[in-house]
Amino acid sequence: MSKYQVEGTFKREPMKVVIYGTEGIGKTNFASKFPDPIFIDTEGSTGFINAQKMPNPTSWTMLLDELEDIKNEPRGKTLVIDTLDWAESLAKQYLMQKNNWNAIDASNFGVRYVALSDEIGKLLNKLTEIRDMGINVVLVAHAEAKKHELPDEMGQYDKYVLKVERRDASLAKEWADMVLFFNYKTTIITDGKSKKATGGQRVMYTTHRPAWDAKNRLGLADELPLDFESIREAFEKKTGMVTNKDEAINIELGPETIADVAEQVEEKTQPTQTPEPAAQTDLPSVIPTYLSDLMRVNQVSVDDIMQVIWVGGFMPQGTPLENVPAELWGHLASNWDKVLNMLETQIRN
Repeated sequence: MSKYQVEGTFKREPMKVVIYGTEGIGKTNFASKFPDPIFIDTEGSTGFINAQKMPNPTSWTMLLDELEDIKNEPRGKTLVIDTLDWAESLAKQYLMQKNNWNAIDASNFGVRYVALSDEIGKLLNKLTEIRDMGINVVLVAHAEAKKHELPDEMGQYDKYVLKVERRDASLAKEWADMVLFFNYKTTIITDGKSKKATGGQRVMYTTHRPAWDAKNRLGLADELPLDFESIREAFEKKTGMVTNKDEAINIELGPETIADVAEQVEEKTQPTQTPEPAAQTDLPSVIPTYLSDLMRVNQVSVDDIMQVIWVGGFMPQGTPLENVPAELWGHLASNWDKVLNMLETQIRN
């Protein structure tokens, strides 16, 4: 009798997706068509779609804390981070503040870039854990064109890449099950001796080419119209999920003013929009936004944070709030998990 059983390989499971492309092409709108999406909006780009979102993170620590919250209390069927490049900026700010660096650069043989990729790795690991809980994960990113050298002195060509540091782009592409590149397809028409560009059709590319990176494991055609309907059937077959067929709101130039469209958005989103947490006035402006946002979400008062400062031995008891140096606020935000642990185990018990 055989000791090992032969099994089928196909599994219905959520997907890890990266979509990137030029500005204004419809990346956020496309992401909103995934099943029951919840956005984490790092750049403020979700104001004109009908979807749910978490509070906009103002720090790297807050972003990771929101992912922990999703893990602890799963909701939605798709988590969208819009965008990865702005999330990376939060990670850079976090590291610069934590280590008193002036920039993320190649100092000390690239140690700072390694530290940044470690943080992005933490993000991707958390997102994988969320995917393993049955939730699709979609990373939206901008694209930028960079010069690439061909071998044997054959010259250069422009290649579209994710608008993040090279190490971080490699991590994201390896992590993803599917990478989709969005761009405008321009047709060149020759009229006698002159050439004119026409068209501008929005398309998505699903496989790798010298001019861009892309991949898919769904058997998609190399080039498709930039419409979620192009991948809907294959996506539903792989995940076993019904996708969101409600039309997101598109902003296009036309007779309507932005104010008119904004009013329509408000009317359509009001029944389902998750309200932002009410602003608290008990947190003085001397506390930086990146820390006060964490305090609000975790219900940490000014007295709590001052107790952490005193119990932790950072400053003498009775030190006025306004005398706390900016470096200490940054240190507390960078070690927020330790702050919460101290509150739970040493101060509030």
